[in-house]
Amino acid sequence: MSARMASAGGRWRLLEAEWPEDPYYNLAVEEAVARAVSEGVAPTTLRLWRNDNAIVIGAFQCVSLEIRLEECVKYGVKVVRRFTGGGAVYHDICNLNYAISFRRPSPIPGDNVLEGYRMVGGAVITGLEKLGVKAEFIPVNDIQVGGRKISGMAGTLTRNLLFIHGCLLVGSNIEILSRVLNVPREKLEAKGVGSVRARVTTLRDELNREITMDEVKTALLKGFEEIFGVEFMPGELTSWEKKMAEDLYRNKYLTVNWNLGPCRGCPDRDRDALILRRIGLAGGD
Repeated sequence: MSARMASAGGRWRLLEAEWPEDPYYNLAVEEAVARAVSEGVAPTTLRLWRNDNAIVIGAFQCVSLEIRLEECVKYGVKVVRRFTGGGAVYHDICNLNYAISFRRPSPIPGDNVLEGYRMVGGAVITGLEKLGVKAEFIPVNDIQVGGRKISGMAGTLTRNLLFIHGCLLVGSNIEILSRVLNVPREKLEAKGVGSVRARVTTLRDELNREITMDEVKTALLKGFEEIFGVEFMPGELTSWEKKMAEDLYRNKYLTVNWNLGPCRGCPDRDRDALILRRIGLAGGD
């Protein structure tokens, strides 16, 4: 897909590299690209990509509390931990993930994550408007349509990096999403809804038609171009990024310890480790 060129506010790299069948490698690439931008060996980069049938859990979350692992076994849903905080998210091939890596100082006002959510969210909202969907940014990090969540974001800030990524529900299977994620009833009630189904929506449902990923990508790129005043140059992973991704893949994202996370004293840890291996985790401890 070709990127639409915009005004002369700078050039950003556009990556569409994805491995939908391997969420562990997708997340390794996510971190490798962020590191490359942080190190100054890659330019500001927007990556658009997909996973197929996976849960991506926040860096500080407990697997047992956030995920129904037996349902993951039933539906063949893999589980991978990302390097940013935030909540667990269900990905399938009808989601579109967006990730933007800025080397600091960034063009984000205040150069911080909270304003990053607002500005990146504004770009996504502008893109959705191109498709005929009226969305709004709900602090801290949600995008909603008619009170229902259609996208959420997470991010991180280091000395040299401002990183924001999110997941846009295009035509996702809400039935599986509602079964594999363990959303406490208190959280739903706090949002004024009785079920996960009532809490989220998809582009397909809002438009009442099927929509292609190319349509969505084109609209999102236009949104980023307008909000940030940039033009996109389609690119590929560099040799530096490929090497870093391979190292992260084998030594981090394929390991049980990383994916189970910080809950070392969890009484269910051994059981959960067996289940993670059963649903696709091939790496060691």
